[in-house]
Amino acid sequence: MPKYEDYVQWRRTFHQFPELSEYEYETTKRLKRILESYDIKILDLPLETGLVAEVGQGDDFVAVRTDIDALPIHEQVVHEFTSTNDGVMHACGHDIHMASILGVATGLKEIEQELDGRVRIIFQPAEELGHGAFSITETKAIDGAKAVLGFHNYPSMNINEFAIKSGVLTSAVDRFEYKIQGKGAHAAKPEQGNDPVVALGQLINSVQSIVSRNLSAFDNAVVTIGEVSSGNTWNVIADQAYVQGTVRTFDSKVRERIESRLHAIGKGIETTFDLEVETRYQHLPGAVVNDEQLTQEAIKVAKQLDYDVKLMQEPLTIGEDFAGYSQQYPSVFAFIGSNSKYDLHHPKFDPDERILEKAPQYFITFVQQLLNGETEES
Repeated sequence: MPKYEDYVQWRRTFHQFPELSEYEYETTKRLKRILESYDIKILDLPLETGLVAEVGQGDDFVAVRTDIDALPIHEQVVHEFTSTNDGVMHACGHDIHMASILGVATGLKEIEQELDGRVRIIFQPAEELGHGAFSITETKAIDGAKAVLGFHNYPSMNINEFAIKSGVLTSAVDRFEYKIQGKGAHAAKPEQGNDPVVALGQLINSVQSIVSRNLSAFDNAVVTIGEVSSGNTWNVIADQAYVQGTVRTFDSKVRERIESRLHAIGKGIETTFDLEVETRYQHLPGAVVNDEQLTQEAIKVAKQLDYDVKLMQEPLTIGEDFAGYSQQYPSVFAFIGSNSKYDLHHPKFDPDERILEKAPQYFITFVQQLLNGETEES
């Protein structure tokens, strides 16, 4: 049975060879090689990247999920296993997740005959794009799952800390875009054109007023513009401008209200400045919602393993496409501390590998409890 040192080596290999969402071809091959070396069954599914493995026997089954994709970030951490794929980095810790869940798969294989049921282990692509979970659920491979279990490392928490809450855990995540089509001209002759940058300035101010002027003080939401672009030199009026950003919400009515206002702002800018504005709004992951009973069972398992369990009072504004499972199956998702000075998605993100000491055992114990009806005194 693999040990901590094996988990660390797996993690470092994945970290050294990261791949972007939907391009995790070599990552998938590497996962297959490891799983097959332990005689773990891999389901035959129509997936270009990612896979679902299985151990155990019987009708009942639970699923355990990890994400496998990296981010388009140039790594600024120097290790002997620093990313060799320039401009791509496991800056969200999915390498940690993969190593942990490989530990789960191999650990469960060791006790396969003791399991009163099956475990389907999901190595999911494209989490960072927000739709990877659906590529798995569309295969029907986990239909009928008794439970779907997942986790994410959390940099601001210490290694032995475990955070969770029942109900809404993370926000719904959406993306909006504006494409403004004006008329270019010489910068000295603005009357001959229709400057999209002027409209752009008004649009930015209007978008940033949605939360403060269209929502109640008791509503929780975030609207952030992440990219603005127009023009490429100092003495030319550009003919186009572009804006994109994100919306984070916890309530469907608030989500609908913000989407409506973003479309209305686009139309208003179009009319006011007599140019064309194309508004796009894309629904990405919904909110992760933890099943109440599974949450209580997760807490018991974490305490059994001597984690310092923190009960979260409020959901997080981060997005997590584990929502694609929690919307369809009884699910529970937790955060386990990774003790990094820099946060997720930062080029200096550097998680403490000691997270691998207990994370695999959390899932192994949880699966045994769910399938075999094992309980513990607490």
